[in-house]
Amino acid sequence: MRYFIAILLTWLSVAHTQEVRTKDYLQESRQARDARMSWWREAKFGMFIHWGLYAIPAGEWKGNTNHAEWIRTTAQIPLEEYEKFVSQFNPVKFNAAEWVRMAKDAGMKYIVITSKHHDGFCLFDSKFTDFDIMSTPFKRDILKELADACHKEGIKICWYHSIMDWHHPDYLPRREWEKERSAQGADFDRYVQHMKNQLKELVANYGEIGVLWFDGEWETTWNTTYGKDLYNYVRNLQPNIIINNRVGAGRSGMEGFTKEGEFAGDFGTPEQEIPATGLPGVNWETCMTMNDHWGYNKHDLKWKSTEDLIRKLADIASKGGNFLLNVGPTSEGLFPQASTDRLREIGRWMKVNGESIYGTLASPFENLEWGRCTQKPIEGGTRLYLHVFEWPANSTLNVPGILNDPKRAFLLSDPHRGSLDVGRQEDAIIIGVPANAPDSYNSVVVLDIIGKLDVTSPPRISAEFEIFVDGLDVSVTSDRENVELRYTLDGTVPSVNSLLAKGPIRLNETKVVSARCFRGGKPVSGAVSAKFSKVTPRPAVQVEGLSNGILYAYFEGDWDNIPGFSKLEPVKKGVLANFGFTPRNQAEHFGFQYASFIRVPEDGVYAFFTDSDDGSRLYIDDTMVVDNDGLHGMKEKRGVIALAAGLHSIRVDFFEKTGGDDLKVSIKGPKTEKQLIPDAMLFRGK
Repeated sequence: MRYFIAILLTWLSVAHTQEVRTKDYLQESRQARDARMSWWREAKFGMFIHWGLYAIPAGEWKGNTNHAEWIRTTAQIPLEEYEKFVSQFNPVKFNAAEWVRMAKDAGMKYIVITSKHHDGFCLFDSKFTDFDIMSTPFKRDILKELADACHKEGIKICWYHSIMDWHHPDYLPRREWEKERSAQGADFDRYVQHMKNQLKELVANYGEIGVLWFDGEWETTWNTTYGKDLYNYVRNLQPNIIINNRVGAGRSGMEGFTKEGEFAGDFGTPEQEIPATGLPGVNWETCMTMNDHWGYNKHDLKWKSTEDLIRKLADIASKGGNFLLNVGPTSEGLFPQASTDRLREIGRWMKVNGESIYGTLASPFENLEWGRCTQKPIEGGTRLYLHVFEWPANSTLNVPGILNDPKRAFLLSDPHRGSLDVGRQEDAIIIGVPANAPDSYNSVVVLDIIGKLDVTSPPRISAEFEIFVDGLDVSVTSDRENVELRYTLDGTVPSVNSLLAKGPIRLNETKVVSARCFRGGKPVSGAVSAKFSKVTPRPAVQVEGLSNGILYAYFEGDWDNIPGFSKLEPVKKGVLANFGFTPRNQAEHFGFQYASFIRVPEDGVYAFFTDSDDGSRLYIDDTMVVDNDGLHGMKEKRGVIALAAGLHSIRVDFFEKTGGDDLKVSIKGPKTEKQLIPDAMLFRGK
């Protein structure tokens, strides 16, 4: 009956709802986008809240204690049994004003809460389903109460909304383990209309919404066309809303806009990680848990320390990103005590040091041994916020590679902002600081400098690979202005008389390239070095009687890392044309070992890639070339090896625990751009 009602409501909506598109927001000007994104870029710090029916089992099901918001599928709970949680959900201790107060006191500027997660349950009063909060004993619109509290306190309220829906009868595909739940009669386009109906409720009924944070877009039923359409649909309902990149199919791995092509979305969403150099040129936000789960798990006590979280906040800001820090409330409506404690402690730090986070820009320095840096423009110069994690034992803070004259320096924690001693030593500014750190987690020293930033980090030395067979072009570059780049090929520190880098440096033998920046005959950066090695390609093997294809062995088990497949008994074996999951019996807890020969066309250095969810490893001639092991979403790793023309053995090990799954194996070679390994390159023995 519930399925019939949901379908009927969607049909009625299609019949009576007029969707008038007035503008294509994918063509928005940069100026308009900058104005719309300005509050978000200023905010830097927000709260993620994962809350729903999954808080009731609290991570445990039939003795397994490692579940959370994915419990319906990770524990393979039938729909009828999962729906019983609706009558049990009664969070009588929920207090919207208290939640918002804790976020605000922690220094957070926006809240993103799960309006609907993958299980399909809605925390709001929806006219298009009875699988929502109004069907529970609680019977209060949680999102309405939170939105009202946020508007009152000046906090932006934002919705997380899952594209994937394990409950709606029209959503496809079904979970592979749901053998008893037929997909007959399901209509995915009808589901998309249902989702739009609910999104219209969310955008129209709760005042100004800051962000719509989509997720669950990776299944094959969703695509770029759907994503662009949904982006425009929401923007036409509320033009100033911000939408993440998961609205479409533009996400590669967890880092953001990394695929080629045109995709909808305003910011990238690194998950549980901080990109090493940020995502230059892209708005981005790291979302991260305080422990190991998004939803509440009463057994998960692996809490990140306050020190770690504060330093992560500074690290993310120093790379130009935002930090969305998660809380998973209990079924009663309370934040776990460990989360509350950390929010309070972060708030204490932010009350003193928030100026060094809000509205700041990324660091001008490539590396600072003692910590991180954020910056803001000031009249006549720039203010640098030096986040010192490792307080100098000699009471002297060295800021390397900056040629501007210092104006003044002071401790941000000093209410009187008394000046610190400032001097210069070659290309570094030296600041005299107290013997003891003002804050054991992160002490902020403010340095005001005069004029346009003039930071001379060491040059970058780069080449396609660090090994070569015949010859290699090496580049020495810098984005600094008015500098000369000088280099040596014997590992010595370059001097003003060393060779001048004017273009690619051709190497024919193993060399250590060292480079340094000079200005006016004087060094204005440290030196940097890189070794490039001439190698002999690995000889090909001679094998007779080959035919196209690869051999596979399929395994089942629950692993956190790639197991020793050679010691396990496979469930089945066979032949495939390429790397794929077709022979599997189940959607989760499985693994494959693929074995084949690959024919490379000429001598040279080859790069191999695995892009996988979860872990993978690639071996060439029994040598591990790519190590992409562990539990993670889609993540790509690369390795290189020099090969002689001909046949080489190739083996790929892969395992999947839970959640999404995929494996892509690619190659890049001499005169060949990166591509998925084609069937024609793979051969198997008899």
